[in-house]
Amino acid sequence: MQLKNRTPCVGICSTTYGDLVCRGCKRFSHEIVQWNGYDKDQQGLIWDRLNTLRDEVLDYLLVLNDESQYLSACSDASLGELDANEQRYQLLRSMVRDNKNLSEAGIALAADYVAPVLPNPNPNQTDTLTALQALDAETYNRSKAHYERNFKVPL
Repeated sequence: MQLKNRTPCVGICSTTYGDLVCRGCKRFSHEIVQWNGYDKDQQGLIWDRLNTLRDEVLDYLLVLNDESQYLSACSDASLGELDANEQRYQLLRSMVRDNKNLSEAGIALAADYVAPVLPNPNPNQTDTLTALQALDAETYNRSKAHYERNFKVPL
């Protein structure tokens, strides 16, 4: 369960370098500046947008191959009290920390997901880290597109 009164900040703010969308938390620069002035409803709307975006990307990125194995992995990670979308995200994060592969939780990258070609790929990188990096990149791209479509003033 997400605490709505906390800031979405993850401590990697790129808006200080001129980005209109933060590469860390995916909020818009004006949302970061005004966060403490927003009431709980306004903050909740931002949280909802960020979580919905994350969940849409996870739906695109991951497929469930073995439900019982997935539920067992969630139980092992003590994630039973979370809603399904938050549970899936927190399981992915937990598996990255524990250096586990997606198959250990009965999930996999979607067949149509194409990982970017990296100049110096790490042969020891788990597919969970690849999935988390893809989630971060795609969520940022979608946040940026949303900002440009709704807020950016054409010159």
